Amino acid sequence: MIRIGLTGSIGMGKTTTADFFRQEGVPVYDADAAVHDLYRGEAVDPISAEFPEAIVNGVVNRDILSRTLAQNPDKLKRLEAIVHPLVRRKQRDFIDDQDLAGADLVVFDIPLLFETGGEKQLDKVVVVSCDAATQKRRVLSRPGWTEDKLALVLSRQMPDAEKRDRADFVVDTGNGLQAAQAQVRAIVTQLRS
Repeated sequence: MIRIGLTGSIGMGKTTTADFFRQEGVPVYDADAAVHDLYRGEAVDPISAEFPEAIVNGVVNRDILSRTLAQNPDKLKRLEAIVHPLVRRKQRDFIDDQDLAGADLVVFDIPLLFETGGEKQLDKVVVVSCDAATQKRRVLSRPGWTEDKLALVLSRQMPDAEKRDRADFVVDTGNGLQAAQAQVRAIVTQLRS
């Protein structure tokens, strides 16, 4: 089984690209969805001990947690120490399930793949990218996003150019959906041959 990391900075089209892999019959592990599940389940108690203000109605409120981290960036390491081991366990479960199912390729959709060193456990890395103006337009069209919030998020992410340099494959989403889907299809075909 070939393990593929899928990453890219905010607003690059990673979610859409992950869907293209699914359409090619490749199972996708979504790290963000795993964190959402953890924030409603087993991560609640340990996060409550460190960030009690972020627990609302028995679940982690991501907006409150984000505001807390924006005001106290030094607390990010504490949150990561809680969440990352739980996410890694979910990843292992996904691998085991896909191995039993006989999958030849699997994709790990991980926004901070390089930032967390996660690429070391994978065989190939696909970076989703587009030009900076398109990225900015996409992000600022989302509800609640401002240039300051985008700048904060980008400050925590590896620059796009560096991600591209470290990638085995780059999917450029700036030229439309059909072009990006064709790039994904070509990657899948190459890895399966």
